[in-house]
Amino acid sequence: MSTQTVIITGASSGIGKELARYFLDKGDNVVINSHTAAKLQAVYDELGAGAQLAMVAGDVADPKTGKALVKEAVDRFGRVDVLVNNAGIFETKPFLEVDEAYLDRFLNTNLKGTYFTTQAVIPVMLQQKGGVVINIGTPFVYKGIGGVPITAQMASKGAVHALTLQLAAEFGRYNIRVNTVAPGTIRTPMHGDKSDQTAGLHLVNRIGEVGDVADMVYTVAKSNFINGAIINVDGGFGAGYNLPGI
Repeated sequence: MSTQTVIITGASSGIGKELARYFLDKGDNVVINSHTAAKLQAVYDELGAGAQLAMVAGDVADPKTGKALVKEAVDRFGRVDVLVNNAGIFETKPFLEVDEAYLDRFLNTNLKGTYFTTQAVIPVMLQQKGGVVINIGTPFVYKGIGGVPITAQMASKGAVHALTLQLAAEFGRYNIRVNTVAPGTIRTPMHGDKSDQTAGLHLVNRIGEVGDVADMVYTVAKSNFINGAIINVDGGFGAGYNLPGI
């Protein structure tokens, strides 16, 4: 497979960092992003700070960050082949306690970050006559879970899924494919040290690992015919669940 240039947002830990490592190991050029400059620098150094790696710190909710990412990719590597909109936040708060400021945090990072970074990338992909956008979603937008108050998170991620389908429709004819990879519960710092307690949500009765997600994102990035797809990487959560004690 030919070398691609890949932009990955939210790459200072968890899934994003593993995606960066995965693409680098496969020989691709990678531009990583995080809101926190110090954490991003640490990952940049951890990943080797080599010639095929670049970084841009900034909040993806600010359209200027997406433009800076594209500029860095084009200046360093000549093109942008893949955008992975991985930046996202996850917390729990009861619906009746959510105020406008709290909801805006999720809409800004999860939805606006995805929207405006993609908006910055599409013109370059149009000039190149091709590219791939991969959004990171969640299968939890299709199946509510009582006792886990995540309305703000799911409202923003549901919008990302809808955005995926519409962008795929608008730009597919230009050889620009837009898809969502939707992980179940994955062992990352975002979910803390109690994530294994949710193993029963998945039919395989375990939580996922970051490598499980990286395998699928890489496959979609290298495909020429996957478009408008919502691909669950969820251990079977979308299909059903395990009853405790059975």
